[in-house]
Amino acid sequence: MKLLSVNLGRHKAVEYTDAPSGGTGIDKQPAEGAVRVAAPGAKGAAGSGVAGDEVCDLRHHGGNDQAVYAYAREDLDEWERLLGHPLANGSFGENLTTSGLDVNGAKIGERWRVGPDLLIEVTSARIPCQTFQGHLGETKWVKRFTQQGAPGAYLRVIEPGEIRGDDTIEVVHRPGHDVTVALQFKAVTTERELLPRLLAAGDALHPEAIEAARKYVAKYGAQAS
Repeated sequence: MKLLSVNLGRHKAVEYTDAPSGGTGIDKQPAEGAVRVAAPGAKGAAGSGVAGDEVCDLRHHGGNDQAVYAYAREDLDEWERLLGHPLANGSFGENLTTSGLDVNGAKIGERWRVGPDLLIEVTSARIPCQTFQGHLGETKWVKRFTQQGAPGAYLRVIEPGEIRGDDTIEVVHRPGHDVTVALQFKAVTTERELLPRLLAAGDALHPEAIEAARKYVAKYGAQAS
């Protein structure tokens, strides 16, 4: 398992976003050399955990629980086949393009050692938005991406460090529950009856997903498929 590239975004003014900044940093490009990764701070006030990566809409992106976004090269390759055109590393706005790692099958709370120092923890799936759709120029992209069920993972920083393309990735902790990134994605998008199952992931789960699961249980009870 390895890191193919570390990808950074710069603010770009676009018409397809409702971000207060009027722009997006979703069009990420592979960085040269080492890149520092650290916990950025609270959501709403802090952006990316990856140095040099701009977050242009702090309402929905960035902060400690969405410090890093990872997507598998294998899933990009499948999208290349489905869409009929090339997708470079960073095309989906991911900070980390990985190889040999089942990102969507990762469990919430799973920890990855990237390079010698960085330790990151899986918190949640990525939820598609209109900015993502506008960036790719694909009609009905949000629906199509959701149906595919390969969202990639957000991660928080447990131990900061510098990383670079071609670093190794090691799964150093895998929780005993069954809440994967793919399951969490289904629960918060198309199969909300799964929400109670997310609570098995405990505090490792993104706080917003915890809140959604608790609200569902309060309203409908704890039974889940």
